[in-house]
Amino acid sequence: MRVLSISTLYPNAHLPRFGTFVARQMEALAARGDWDVTVINPVGVPPVPMGKYAALAKAAVTDVEAGVTVHRPRFTLLPAVGGPVNPAMIVRAVLPLAKRLHALAPFDLVDAQFFYPDGPAAARVATELGVPLSIKARGSDISFWGSKGYARRRMLRAADQATGLLAVSEALAAEMVEMGFPGEKITVHYTGLDKTLFRPLGREVSRARLALDLGVMVAPGAPLLASVGALIPRKGQQFVVRALARLPEAHLVLVGTGPDRGMLAELARGGGYADRVHFLGSLDHTMLPAVLSAADAMVLPSASEGLANAWVEALACGCPVVITDAGGAHELLTGPDQGRIVTRDAETIAAAVRELLDSPPSRAAVAEGAARFSWEANAAALAEYYDRLVTRP
Repeated sequence: MRVLSISTLYPNAHLPRFGTFVARQMEALAARGDWDVTVINPVGVPPVPMGKYAALAKAAVTDVEAGVTVHRPRFTLLPAVGGPVNPAMIVRAVLPLAKRLHALAPFDLVDAQFFYPDGPAAARVATELGVPLSIKARGSDISFWGSKGYARRRMLRAADQATGLLAVSEALAAEMVEMGFPGEKITVHYTGLDKTLFRPLGREVSRARLALDLGVMVAPGAPLLASVGALIPRKGQQFVVRALARLPEAHLVLVGTGPDRGMLAELARGGGYADRVHFLGSLDHTMLPAVLSAADAMVLPSASEGLANAWVEALACGCPVVITDAGGAHELLTGPDQGRIVTRDAETIAAAVRELLDSPPSRAAVAEGAARFSWEANAAALAEYYDRLVTRP
């Protein structure tokens, strides 16, 4: 059986960390052998690509990556104002390619890996090819785009057309139903995990690696916090930085990039602890387990989530999490060993971190919270779901 997956979230040469969870999912599915996987990753580039967009345009190339053929057609992007027209622009770029590929070897299913703008675009492609449609919701596509009337209307129309829908947590599925999505079509599909990569590596040896490879110097015995996520208001790193005022010896490493970097740096300087806040930028995935293994807690007070991969990866490395009651937080944290669910303010965050520092759970007990996650289990569940959407001979 053949699936055509359309995803604006997918890594490329310019953004190697962008949407890696989508890539790992589709690669794990392809590795099973029962589904042939083709990905179309539309890359948005303005009419005159300059700066970061010039590099992104060069990365819009077709390649075979870990057993998956990935096509990267460029679509016209109007930065900041293009939201309403993005689905149409994606269809214009993707549909001719999808028709050519379908004529060579027909697809059995069209799949979208993000609800907007991917979902409405994939709906048009599925209609043109005459095959079933699946759309996956991941969190911000529902909370952010679902709050915009024009996007919500198109998302609901695409959901009505779809044979099946996926959500990354029970909480997200419930939120979708409240917004008018057809609950009878929704299947919960939890994220995966590379267990060979994300595992406890030892606190002291990991701290030594941070010092050697990243220049993060932390005094012996000093607490170390990590926050993994894009530096954007929704992720709430400002509350973590402010919490350092109540944790006078703690250091914080911020993994990720985004527009909030300058504000966070200024916040740390104003608080008098800029020397305890370390911006690591976008790290290679092979370095992230060392950061998480070195940390005493991973703190991410998001305003909204589905079920964040960073939560699962932290637990797998034996690092308890301090997170807000967002998305699937209660589905992930099954006991106090895994961490704390807090309100979105610096004082509460600092208190939860202090609890974990004063009575640290064993790394093995924390890692047990991620034991049910793997890319193999994720792919098996995805294949079973896809099978239900198509009629096998």
